[in-house]
Amino acid sequence: MSAELLKRVRDFTAVELIGKEDHFDGPPEQPTAEASRLVAAGLANWWVPQHYGGMGLSLQDSVDVVSELAYGDAGFAFGAFLPVLGSLMLQHFGDEELARPALESLAAEGSRIALLASEEEAGSELVRTATTFRAEGDGLVLTGEKYFATNTDAADMLLVLARSSDDDTDFAVIAVPRDTPGVEIVKRWDLLGVRGTGTYRVRLNDCAVPAANRLRGSGLRILEASLNASRILIAACAVGISRRIRDLSMDYAAAKRIRSAPLTENAVFAGKLGQMEMQIDVMRNQCRAAAAEFDGHLAAAANGGPGLLRVGTLRSALAAKLFCGQTGWHVASAGSELFGGLGYTQDHPIGKLVRDMRFVAIIEGGEDIMRDMLYARYVLSARKRR
Repeated sequence: MSAELLKRVRDFTAVELIGKEDHFDGPPEQPTAEASRLVAAGLANWWVPQHYGGMGLSLQDSVDVVSELAYGDAGFAFGAFLPVLGSLMLQHFGDEELARPALESLAAEGSRIALLASEEEAGSELVRTATTFRAEGDGLVLTGEKYFATNTDAADMLLVLARSSDDDTDFAVIAVPRDTPGVEIVKRWDLLGVRGTGTYRVRLNDCAVPAANRLRGSGLRILEASLNASRILIAACAVGISRRIRDLSMDYAAAKRIRSAPLTENAVFAGKLGQMEMQIDVMRNQCRAAAAEFDGHLAAAANGGPGLLRVGTLRSALAAKLFCGQTGWHVASAGSELFGGLGYTQDHPIGKLVRDMRFVAIIEGGEDIMRDMLYARYVLSARKRR
């Protein structure tokens, strides 16, 4: 990524996101005015391939873009990058007639794609997905309810994980235009953190779409391969939040005096900030290494979707999300303590940053789930893996 492009992202963050903590913690209506200005700045959906009209940034470069946006607001960053999930699915597993219009709209208009997979009863066990699809004539009809779905109300296209009503082992990802009759927003969740995004509970009431809207391959495998990208970028949010905590801590320390000397001259403070800097550097390196591995698999998958399906869940992506969730929380906790009582109030941005940081460890698989996946897939011997 060019230095000029990264500067554009930083400038956007400085003008549109920094200093608007109350606005983004509101939570704001979706889509936000800032999201529209990201489109106007030519920065939205930066990963869309050039042959669809996008900038075609790699996932490795996307780590730094997300870090810059999360420096301003992690909720805004989350909503901005999450369409990468849907675009990867459409590009590699959808028919060109389905994928091209959606991807060109992402590039030209800054539109969004939402993934609807989470369910209340199934939780992280997606094999228990209760949403079903059935064949009717030359189409498919979907019925069910999705629990946590980000960007749904602002999206043009929804990608829904569903199970065949005729075969419990047949899972599919099916593209459903947002304006399809039967798509109902049940509620918008009032989240504790990342309130700058919109996350919804959604009901599908006999939503009919063409059979060609089903993506090729097993829905569970499609989701597994694509989640690598979003998990890495969720981890990258921890980098941006941690950088903001570091800088706020330095601003506070410059004015705060301890024993008649600036806090910046205190050895304990210096040690804590040195530790933060090390943690930020290692988190960024892990995210970029995981992203580079995923980029390599994309480049090597000459046959597209089938090649990605064989990749499955990457150890480096799991490790990035788990490590950054834990390490970012250590940074947030240390930063909050540096502010004393002020760090436990709503009157300073540090309180919001602490709440925002927690989402890194929770969204798209909590820490116990990440640990279990690493154990089951990479610690157990090959013959015992699941």
